[in-house]
Amino acid sequence: KWFYDIFLSIITVLSVSHADHNVYPSAGVLFVHVLEREYFKGEFPPYPKAGDSSNDPITFNTNLKGYPDRPGWLRYIQRTPHSDGVLYGSPASEHVGKPTIIEITAYNKRTFETARHNLVINIMSTEEFPLPYQAEFFIKNMNVEEMLASEVLGDFLGAVKNVWQPERLNAINITSALDRGGRVPLPINDLKEGVYVMVGADVQFSSCLREVETPQNQLRCSQEMEPVISCDKKFRAQFHIDWCKISLVDITKVVPVHSNRPDPGTGVLPDIGEYNPPSESLKNRDYFADFLITLAVPSAVAMVLFIILAYSMCCRREGVQKRNMQTPDIQLVHHSSIQKSTKELRSMSKNREISWPLSTLPVFHPVSGEVVPPIHPDSYETTSMLLMQTQTNLQNQIQIPQQQSSGK
Repeated sequence: KWFYDIFLSIITVLSVSHADHNVYPSAGVLFVHVLEREYFKGEFPPYPKAGDSSNDPITFNTNLKGYPDRPGWLRYIQRTPHSDGVLYGSPASEHVGKPTIIEITAYNKRTFETARHNLVINIMSTEEFPLPYQAEFFIKNMNVEEMLASEVLGDFLGAVKNVWQPERLNAINITSALDRGGRVPLPINDLKEGVYVMVGADVQFSSCLREVETPQNQLRCSQEMEPVISCDKKFRAQFHIDWCKISLVDITKVVPVHSNRPDPGTGVLPDIGEYNPPSESLKNRDYFADFLITLAVPSAVAMVLFIILAYSMCCRREGVQKRNMQTPDIQLVHHSSIQKSTKELRSMSKNREISWPLSTLPVFHPVSGEVVPPIHPDSYETTSMLLMQTQTNLQNQIQIPQQQSSGK
């Protein structure tokens, strides 16, 4: 009997889609409208072969008439083209008295044909709603389309009524966890997205629902542990509730916040007279000053910098004579000998039948720095002389003077 009473108190609208069908949901109450594929199959031609079962993939597109999308309070979901579509949401009190026409377009992906019907939603007002005490539960093992089924939603409200014991109980809204920023679950172990279900009642929250507010359970929730709730076993058989995410709201104690919005006005600009466009005869503008600022001045600065750089690089060079005067003689002899040796090696590469290069002989005395004449004259044939023999003769001719002590 209590199960029958629940369905009498629930004002959740479940309807089958028809052309220009009218529904009458109540403000603040969950509205559900099922778009059944079986109904729209009659709008499309059957299979060419008789006896074949018709299982065409059909998708639905829903939008407010004259607009590209649905109203903000209305949501739509369809998992696969082979499942029914569902429109659901909770209209607010400001929508009362305004008929909402929803255009429903069905697409047959086999024949590429479409069928269109209108759903007229007439939102009614009621004095019993909204209910003053509202609780929002997060169910981890359900998807939103599974929770929207009348049997599943009725079982959940029956469990809540058994715990809460209210006189009137109603489902206010259902929201997918993905709409709250949740992650898409991995396709393993039959994981679900999770769904938030908000219910309202006319009596205070029961002690079981208040247990989550105790310091012990709050500490367990902060440590990501399951809180200890005595009435959890009444839900555990079918619904796995995350008690750390339960929300209990008493709207009678909520202080309304009024925002002072400016008057939007009529949207019509005030009359400021006729528009006077500028005259066709525009004044000539002198661009000579702009030319001086943008081109002449930077060019003059660049020319001055170029002159300074040219003077520093070309007019302040020391010259070869000044360099030789400031260079020691021993370094000049080294440099001259390197140049002579380089020339001899280049000439030897052209003709091998010449005398030994002077680069193999010392050109100055290692102590005094005096120039030492070569061992053999230029006319002397030394192409067959061994290099070791030449160096031996040089050692016999060159005697390095030794320093004598002052006493001898």
